[in-house]
Amino acid sequence: MGALPPESTNGAGRRSGGGLAVPMAWLCAEYLADQYLTAAGLTEPGSLEHRAALRSLALTVHLSGRPASGDWLRLTAHEAGWADWVAERLAAEEAKDPGGADLALARDAWRGLSETWLHAADLDDGAAGPDPLVDEAARTWLPAWRLGLPVAHLALWLT
Repeated sequence: MGALPPESTNGAGRRSGGGLAVPMAWLCAEYLADQYLTAAGLTEPGSLEHRAALRSLALTVHLSGRPASGDWLRLTAHEAGWADWVAERLAAEEAKDPGGADLALARDAWRGLSETWLHAADLDDGAAGPDPLVDEAARTWLPAWRLGLPVAHLALWLT
């Protein structure tokens, strides 16, 4: 299957005064992310965890530019520097096409993930020790991506 153009205007050409740009690349990334999360069945659809994982995985799929789940698995791994990678890729996309409809949705997803804070289990509390189990009682405030990214990673791994 060939790559879809990042945006479609039904042939009208966005830069030549064409119609409304449809963010095809973002919509496809979001669809793929939803398929992985649904197949894995880790979260209840509509829950905060599910929405955070959906946005995290959709950003990973969209910004990677590669239709390969192995790359996505590597990018979403713990301590892989995902947040810095997202910021770099968004900046690169901004430089290429500052008014793109796909970019606008990706930026909105990132803003929601980084500005929404959730009171959840401290995922880093025991991660460095020999026992990688998380103490569910040790709670802290985390940006939503810190909760969504491990769920997205696990969904990729399970499917």
